[in-house]
Amino acid sequence: MNQDQINALRRMPVALRGHLIDGKSVAASDGATLDVLSPIDGSVLTQIARGTAADMEAAIASARASFEDGRWSGQPPAARKKVLLKWADLIDANALELAVLGVRDNGTEISMAIKAEPGSAAATIRYYAEALDKIYGEIAPTSSDILGLIHKEPVGVVGAIIPWNFPLMIGAWKLGPALAMGNSVVLKPAETASLSLMRMAGLALEAGLPSGVLNAVTGEGAVVGEAMGLSM
Repeated sequence: MNQDQINALRRMPVALRGHLIDGKSVAASDGATLDVLSPIDGSVLTQIARGTAADMEAAIASARASFEDGRWSGQPPAARKKVLLKWADLIDANALELAVLGVRDNGTEISMAIKAEPGSAAATIRYYAEALDKIYGEIAPTSSDILGLIHKEPVGVVGAIIPWNFPLMIGAWKLGPALAMGNSVVLKPAETASLSLMRMAGLALEAGLPSGVLNAVTGEGAVVGEAMGLSM
């Protein structure tokens, strides 16, 4: 770790974070925001969009459209693998930034954060990227005059609610396998620890993940989390 780099990153202003819907950063439908408070001294670091049920419905609709038109689910395994590996590389390349951002958001100790957050997230995504073109179908045990084939397919739209502790690590546990198999995802980070996970989601777009395949809505669990549970 380079302490000078850490010191520079910890002083950087953090821009307001909107939702990620259909590949774009968007404000809450009613314009509301939530303050992000520093775990060090309670000061306001930035704001995040305070999501509404309508925001969650828009994210789900975006994910559903992306799945049904095949922009990701219809890509061959080798193509999805290439994007996921590039995403893992971008997480590694931005590991210190992600770790410091997460520490500023939820107070994890920095040396643990680097290993357990971007380090673990990149490794998890890389694992599923390497596994996805090695998932084979099966031949069912049938009589000699019948051929029964078992083919594994994505299920559609996956909802992922992530807790405040180790959001990158736990987020990757959900995002890695879901995206590797060709599903589209709607992500709901914890309202108390959204910043690093939203940044990691942005890196997925930089890696080439098509718009609408990964959507993320920030805000209170009682509002957007409940809307996700009722709408999916």
